[in-house]
Amino acid sequence: MKKDKLLWVDDEISLLRPHILFLQGKGYEVDTVTNGQDALDRCRTTSYDLILLDENMPGLSGLQTLALIKDISPAVPVVMITKSEEENIMDMAIGQKIADYLIKPVNPNQILLSLKKNLHHKDIVSEAAQTGYQQNFGKIGMQINDSLTAGDWIELYRRLVYWELELEATESPMSEMLAMQKAEANAAFAKFIKKNYVNWVSAKGTESERPLMSPDIFKRILFPLLDKGEKVFFIVLDNFRYDQWRVIANDLSTLFNIDEQLYFSILPTATQYARNAIFSGFMPDQIAQFFPELWVEEENEESKNLNEAPLIRTIIERYRRSDTFSYHKINDAASAERLLAQLPALAQNTLNVAVFNFIDMLSHSRTESKMIRELASTEAAYRSITLSWFRHSPLGDLLRALANRRYRVVITTDHGSIRVDNPIKVQSNSKDINANLRYKLSRNMTYNPKQVFEIARPADVHLPSPNVSTRYIFAMGRDFFAYPNNYNHYVSYYTDTFQHGGISMEEMIIPLITLSGRS
Repeated sequence: MKKDKLLWVDDEISLLRPHILFLQGKGYEVDTVTNGQDALDRCRTTSYDLILLDENMPGLSGLQTLALIKDISPAVPVVMITKSEEENIMDMAIGQKIADYLIKPVNPNQILLSLKKNLHHKDIVSEAAQTGYQQNFGKIGMQINDSLTAGDWIELYRRLVYWELELEATESPMSEMLAMQKAEANAAFAKFIKKNYVNWVSAKGTESERPLMSPDIFKRILFPLLDKGEKVFFIVLDNFRYDQWRVIANDLSTLFNIDEQLYFSILPTATQYARNAIFSGFMPDQIAQFFPELWVEEENEESKNLNEAPLIRTIIERYRRSDTFSYHKINDAASAERLLAQLPALAQNTLNVAVFNFIDMLSHSRTESKMIRELASTEAAYRSITLSWFRHSPLGDLLRALANRRYRVVITTDHGSIRVDNPIKVQSNSKDINANLRYKLSRNMTYNPKQVFEIARPADVHLPSPNVSTRYIFAMGRDFFAYPNNYNHYVSYYTDTFQHGGISMEEMIIPLITLSGRS
């Protein structure tokens, strides 16, 4: 096993002999020099894993030596050691990107701690994550079997996402074990949904008997905030998963106080249904019944989300409220710039709504573009692209601007998505069958009923029924629907793509975030 190689630069190096022996006893190889010029000569001929550098030396000072070392070996971590506690020296050292700053006299354990932090942090974190997951593996397995309520499933999903992110950060081989456990959880979740969903949304059910769902957001979340006199900025990120929220949450924690909830999307987990349910406060068949001019049928070629602003107006009028609102759909940089420019004028509204479509566009582009599929080849890469987009996006600019204004910001989504890899055959002789890979509706379909969640009477779950004999089927877990004709090409094209519309924790259990500015 290769030893980590250190260079210790100190004009009083002879006094540090006990420290050097201590580090050698811990398995480090330590070279020593007494001045900055010798340190530079060593760095030109030898590769070091870390450099310990005294700040106060004759000749070249520690800070001068640090700057020259960075020219030779910019990636090597440097730990500055000094007798001085002057703030300006600390600032200059930190400005030159030192790895750590220690005040003399230092003891051997301080040095060892700094080495572990800068050289072995990843290994230590990886080992801790693997040990932690191993200890929780059995508990998660029991929780999968014991999750009997919607709240149980929310907590289980939180735990699975937590360990997914922990193991991902360490590139742990246990990620494969977690993926298997997640698949097991999704199989049990599908059984839970099949058992409970109809009761949640049927006419017999009541809001108090079901979890928070898409049609409840305005009534139970936004209206209470408005009633308290808050000005609300409501942001909907199309196709935004909980794990994606978790990777951007840290970036917002310095700007906002964060209240995180999870809630359930209705079925199908698709924009036409779930997002219209959010904005109208109605289930899909109620929208089609009461506002037929605002409902777009599956077979229509036009966009399924053209009428969101009118739907928001209907729920405000239905509850006889006086809220003033604006609606903005952000599909590109130009529309985002227009929204940011309007912020001062928007302050006159009690409610402002913005829909951002980038993540959904990324999901579709990943299916259609080989290059995007390579860039987002894994779940971790998909999250990474989301984080990178957020940090440089108009959404990030908007949130930074809202943090300094007196708004309550509510962020949510209409549904999530899941990476699919298991094709299920479905066949239909009808031309009216829809194109979605995770749910189908038609008058005449052939499929294995054991492989799907089947709704023979759409009215039972408040879904429109274009024909008397229309039925819906939903894919579960990582399944997707494939037609028998040209089957191999179809399966090859869609395997390992992110899809939505069906039943999985990733699609149905979605984030609902309330932010209040810290300033």
